Amino acid sequence: MTYTIAVAGKGGTGKTTLCGFMIDYLCKTKKTPVLAVDADANSNLNEVLGVEVEQTLGDIREEVARAELAVVSPIPASMSKMDYMNMKFSQALIEDDDFDMLVMGKTQGEGCYCYVNGVLKTQIQRLVGNYKTMVVDNEAGMEHIARGILPKIDTLFLISDCSRRGIQAVGRIAELVDNVNIKAKSVKLIVNRAPNGELTQGVKDEIAKYNLDLAGVIPQDDSIFEADGEGIPTATLSDETPSKKALWEIMGKLGL
Repeated sequence: MTYTIAVAGKGGTGKTTLCGFMIDYLCKTKKTPVLAVDADANSNLNEVLGVEVEQTLGDIREEVARAELAVVSPIPASMSKMDYMNMKFSQALIEDDDFDMLVMGKTQGEGCYCYVNGVLKTQIQRLVGNYKTMVVDNEAGMEHIARGILPKIDTLFLISDCSRRGIQAVGRIAELVDNVNIKAKSVKLIVNRAPNGELTQGVKDEIAKYNLDLAGVIPQDDSIFEADGEGIPTATLSDETPSKKALWEIMGKLGL
């Protein structure tokens, strides 16, 4: 059975960077093959991992929508629209040495967002059995998970910054997990970008208030910002990079 890790949290907390670190960890600890899924419409997990995206599922949806209106359709006459879309969806899978990647992307047409969610769900169901582990980077909040795009979740990581408001935000997400009956075997909190890797008493109090299970703390790490500024994929940073090392220690402690 594929072990599924989902990552969620409000925007700007560094969850995509941590997803990249998780994928690198799983590859180097031989939990391969890994399926990386970028379920954020504003996708950039590929930049963190250092791979090129030629087409997203959303791009394909737009291409087929345009083909339906074109005078001369790019869809071969001998092929049905569904067969053509399935062919294109298969081509959208990005293949790397130790991991493959599927990118949802977004569409421009009104009402298309739910359609692409459905496509993503179908493609995950088709592919997931071929992988030992799957890591899913979600948009801010829990919308994708609540829509049931994942067959199951073994570990759900909620990512917060080190502010009280950040903890309050993931606390509300944790409540949503219970309210919509999301089947996550384990829900863990990771607090990111903490100065010197330390939490204030106020933040600790908020964690206790929301009864969150703190898996670990990631220190503020200037090398992340430096790499981003230089266009270096952050997942490829040295394994001794403070933030990466801290995340890997969390993964090891949890037996992942």
